[in-house]
Amino acid sequence: MTDHCTTTVGSYLADRLEEIGLKHYFAVPGDYNLVLLDRILENKNLEMISCCNELNAGYAADGYARATGGASAVFVTYSVGGLSLLNAVAGAYAEDLPVIAVSGGPNTNSEAEFEMLHHTLGKLDYDYQRDIFSKVTAEAVTIRDPHEAPTKIDHAIQTALRFRKPVYIEIACNIADAITSKPNVRSFGGPTASDPVSLQAAVDHVANLLNNAAKPVLVSGVKLRSFGAEENFHKLADASGYAIASMPNAKGFFDEQHPNYMGIYWGPVGSPGCGEIVDSSDLCLFAGPTFTDYTTTGHAALVDPSKVIQARPNSVVCPNQTFSNVKLSEFLEQLAPRITANDASMVAYKRIQEDPPALSAGAPETPLSTRQLVSRVQQMLTADSAVIAETGDSWFNGMQLNLPTGSRFEIQMQYGSIGWSVGALLGYCIGAPERRPIALIGDGSFQLTAQEISTIIRYNLNPIIFLINNGGYTIEVEIHDGPYNNIKNWNYADLVHVFNAADGNGWSGKAATEGELDEAIKTAKSHNGPAFIEVLIDRDDCSKNLLVWGSHVAKNNGRPPRVN
Repeated sequence: MTDHCTTTVGSYLADRLEEIGLKHYFAVPGDYNLVLLDRILENKNLEMISCCNELNAGYAADGYARATGGASAVFVTYSVGGLSLLNAVAGAYAEDLPVIAVSGGPNTNSEAEFEMLHHTLGKLDYDYQRDIFSKVTAEAVTIRDPHEAPTKIDHAIQTALRFRKPVYIEIACNIADAITSKPNVRSFGGPTASDPVSLQAAVDHVANLLNNAAKPVLVSGVKLRSFGAEENFHKLADASGYAIASMPNAKGFFDEQHPNYMGIYWGPVGSPGCGEIVDSSDLCLFAGPTFTDYTTTGHAALVDPSKVIQARPNSVVCPNQTFSNVKLSEFLEQLAPRITANDASMVAYKRIQEDPPALSAGAPETPLSTRQLVSRVQQMLTADSAVIAETGDSWFNGMQLNLPTGSRFEIQMQYGSIGWSVGALLGYCIGAPERRPIALIGDGSFQLTAQEISTIIRYNLNPIIFLINNGGYTIEVEIHDGPYNNIKNWNYADLVHVFNAADGNGWSGKAATEGELDEAIKTAKSHNGPAFIEVLIDRDDCSKNLLVWGSHVAKNNGRPPRVN
């Protein structure tokens, strides 16, 4: 092997990350990954984003994957770093995001010499971190032989892209600098193609069902984006003439300015009139759905399973028949030209459609309410906006927004880890610099991951953050209240000055009245850098839908055990 055909293991990984489209990666250093980071830094087409801790770095990788639609990468040290990262990777698994988690590992000689190592569990077990990550990734590999590095790295990356799930790569600390083959040309691609026979049979069967239905509807689901099917769902919507709804975790995946869009299908807390049309339809095609206690409001959604067709990422499930190895995007693309237009469900919706009540601004000295905050956020939205809504009342406030064509909306509804939004906002800003994200974050969630505001300031990113200070975990209060839902209040706006130190460009303000909020938003919009507005809201002021949703989820959680 000649020199021009070789590279180091770390450089090989860096080249592959660049090849699949990454321009940035997130990192927290530690002694097991320092040499690896040296090799990654040699690739000048990749920029390292240094985070405050591993959990936040993982959330940032989550946000980056959402922003770019591709993969992301995060680098940590062994055990103390990897296990801190674990929760974020689990969330990425739940949300179908191809996060590539890379950890340094023990020296290859340590196992042979039975060494007890620092940062570990104090046992002679060198594989426990890989074993743990294998539960929350689609593939987990350990590289202790440089000759195996190309095959293992390529396999892990291919798995992440094909299955839209995280993968874990552990590289021994003395292997990162070892010589291996340079990357050879190859295609990583994405999900595999459908079985053509099964695809054709599914299209024929579903087209027949829909064309014979009286009032069919379409509902967009969260899997549309992960599996590249948003565009083809739009084509089907245009061809069908059906009324269209979105599940809550798919908000923004379908153009809300489309003439046939009804709103959010979310059981008793969905958009007015939307649930009634979906529930009364004789046939509903759900494209890429997930039916959980959260997305169905404690299983309170009333849609009849015998009237539902589910187009899943890899199959189509009809009331009495299932077609396997059918890819979601291909199915929707081929179904669209087979559909006979039918606007019956849209006609029915227009009969009961309710225009949202107009909300007039109060006097400048009027104490702020969540409704007035949401109305101001609505006025800020443009085609370049991206709303990042933290777990909690921000979900329900965000659902009220009418998104302009081109804007995006992000929540972590499947995993629902509070604190996710701060790191995800960082990653989203890095991955989509053409957008100006607007974050809605509750005070309780913010306290878990507040440090990453300093990273947002460090890289002079430009989000507008609304910190909603109502003195506790409001979403938990509405599910089940107790003293554990109270938190220590902070001077949240002052944190920006702390994080700015001598060289930061963050701006912050505080608003307790409508007039103060209007002035703060005006300043934030004109500020060229991070803007942080602490909004003071009464503890009992939350959206009506959170009250309804919380009672249903509490009822579902509180079911007594079945006794035989």
